[in-house]
Order: sequence, then C-alpha cells, then structure tokens
Amino acid sequence: MKTNWGRFHRKTHYWAAIIIFIPVIIVLISGLLLQVKKEMDWVQPPTIKGQGKEPTLSFEAILASVTQDKVPEAAIKSWKNIKKLDVRPKKGVVKVRAKNGWEVQIDHQTGDILQVAYRRSDLIEEIHDGSFFHEHAKLWLFLPSAIILTLMWITGMYLFAQPIMKRREKRKQRDLLSSPPKAESKLAEPA
Repeated sequence: MKTNWGRFHRKTHYWAAIIIFIPVIIVLISGLLLQVKKEMDWVQPPTIKGQGKEPTLSFEAILASVTQDKVPEAAIKSWKNIKKLDVRPKKGVVKVRAKNGWEVQIDHQTGDILQVAYRRSDLIEEIHDGSFFHEHAKLWLFLPSAIILTLMWITGMYLFAQPIMKRREKRKQRDLLSSPPKAESKLAEPA
C-alpha cells in the first residue's frame, strides 16, 4: 500500500496547529512586547542618568534610599523584598527591583531617587517562557509546542514544495510525450 505523504503532512499540519495554538499565541504576543521593551515605557521604564561614572554608594545606603518610608509603592522593608540590583556605572544609576514588580532608580553616588515606575518586562518574560503559569510549563508545555511548531514548519515546507514538484514532473512528462522520437543512427551495413 502506497503512503499518501501529502495527506499525512496536511493532517499533521492541521492537528499540530490546533494543539499548539494557545502556547504559540502567548509566545508570539509576549515576544512582540519584549522586542519593543526599550521603546515602550509601559513595558520597561527608561533608564534615567545619574551623576558620575563610578558607584560610591554602599549596599546599606542603597537599601536606605529605597525603603518603604521613602518609596511606598515598592514596599521594601529589607533585602528580602528586593529581587535584583542592576548597577549601570556608565549611566550613573542603580536600578533596585522590588519583588512586587516596582523599580526604583537611584543615583549611584548621591542615593537620590531618579525614578519610581512599575516594570512589566520581567512578568512578560515569565509569560513568554511559560514559567508564569507553572514551574513545569516551560519544559512540559512550551518546549513541546516549540518542537511541534518546528515539525509544522517542516510539513509546511513540504506542502509548499509538493505542488511545485508535481508541476515539474508533469512538465517533464509532457515534454517527453510532445518531443519527436530521436532518430537512431543506422550503421551502414557492409555490402
């Protein structure tokens, strides 16, 4: 029994698209937002320049600059409330990222608050890689979806190339049928 590869690839393509629809849409939309995070203040606050090129603040001074009494939105009482410090010496700033999503930018020499803004890029990254939904979603949902999407690309390329290959084959057959038969050279028989 001859396998109908065209039908197999169409069915594979069809069902795979349905299976991975939601994870792929999530990855596409979040990926688009991450692509423009530097251009959209809503996604990631712009970096404000501070003074100097060399940080002079101690860790204690950084913590004192962003505590809850000075920046209530960040709700920072201790180092336990801080997710990350991002030090930018050339820009003169330390970005203090609170666990609740708020970012406080302080001058790395004076400790003055330059900006307080909500940072959505970290949340969007977690949505993008699937870790937002469940700790295992990254490997058990989003990775298989990526593999299936790769298979869809392969079957899609086959479906794209199949009609082209069929047309070429038909053209070759038509050319063979329409061309006159080649005359066979007859060797002169000895007399």
